[in-house]
Amino acid sequence: MTASRLLKMSSLGSCLSRVMVILTAALVSTSVSSSRWGEEGVEYGQLGTSITLQCDRANGSSLVEWRFNGSADLPQGSSSQLGNLILLRADLSAVGNYSCYDERRRLLSSRFLRLGYPPGVPSVSCSASDFENFSCYWTSSLETFLPTRYIASYRNKKNPTSPCLQDPARPNMCSVIKADVWSSYRMNITEENPLGSSFQLLNVMMHTIVKPDPPEALVVQPVPFFPRRLQVSWDYPVTWPKESHFQLKFRLQYRTVLHGSWSVVETVNLSDVITDAYSGTEHVVQVSARDFLDAGSWSDWSVEVRATPWISSTMETSEETTTVELEGPDEGPSTVPHTEPFDPSDALEKVAILASMGTFACVILLVALIITILIWIRVRKKGKDQTKNRDFISVVHMKALPRTQIL
Repeated sequence: MTASRLLKMSSLGSCLSRVMVILTAALVSTSVSSSRWGEEGVEYGQLGTSITLQCDRANGSSLVEWRFNGSADLPQGSSSQLGNLILLRADLSAVGNYSCYDERRRLLSSRFLRLGYPPGVPSVSCSASDFENFSCYWTSSLETFLPTRYIASYRNKKNPTSPCLQDPARPNMCSVIKADVWSSYRMNITEENPLGSSFQLLNVMMHTIVKPDPPEALVVQPVPFFPRRLQVSWDYPVTWPKESHFQLKFRLQYRTVLHGSWSVVETVNLSDVITDAYSGTEHVVQVSARDFLDAGSWSDWSVEVRATPWISSTMETSEETTTVELEGPDEGPSTVPHTEPFDPSDALEKVAILASMGTFACVILLVALIITILIWIRVRKKGKDQTKNRDFISVVHMKALPRTQIL
């Protein structure tokens, strides 16, 4: 009697333990239906957790056979309880097709299991190429191994909540059209997958994120008769509004093809002249733009354009002659380093400077001479006027005297 009671109690305890295991597995299971993700017959679960797969039409029968990818070899750590398959601490090796059969080998149900992670907080940044529209871009902070979609929206004083326009061809970007320059926008980017969702909030001010597109139509040309100059011109980017209150300033950078360091100058014009180029050497030139009032940041650099300063025919002839004289047929190349080559353009530059200084000096001398002549004429005229006044006073005085005194 006692033995039968003990046997019944042990069998009851065994059943209770099985029930507890099943309940525990069910509580920690992350298996998710796939109907709202458009993948019929697919279930999702979280990596590293226990997954419970139910066999439809099994009706709690334990006489169910499970197969994994058509094989009776199930993933390690799996067990069958009352027709359900429990995967403990599932990893990526457990991803695949699962099917269950009754005792007559008839298929009861089949589904594909995909495993991954819930989404992390997306990383979001926004920029504007003008003061009318701006776009926001995002990337996932975690590889989830699951299908993912994003919901983008914003709100400001005028719009409580509005969708941020998304292009299906670019799922990681949205745009706000006809934005208010001086309004603050609160962006909400939500990342969703079958296991959950996560979002990122970002405050955006147009004047802090504006970044123009690079200038266009960059042209670099030599300046005739000036072997150390290059004429550079460019246009506004087509995306920038052509309005007087939205102007740009520019940075011009240039270097020779043989050097890596850049020379940089700023200007508000659409052209500039490089005056310290190396004669006879090819140069690389680029331009970038920024809002005139320093709002936002500088644009990316434009495409590179290459050009060489003007070279006179005399310089080319002299260089050829010098090369022939230095490298005779019976002599090899010199082993002495040539650190300071003769540059004919320096002489031309000096002549031009001297001519300019001479012209300036002549103008100064001419002005001084004219001023001296004018002063001399004025002094002479004043002396004549004083002499006339003295003669007039003398005549009046003589007329005023008595005749006896005059005699």
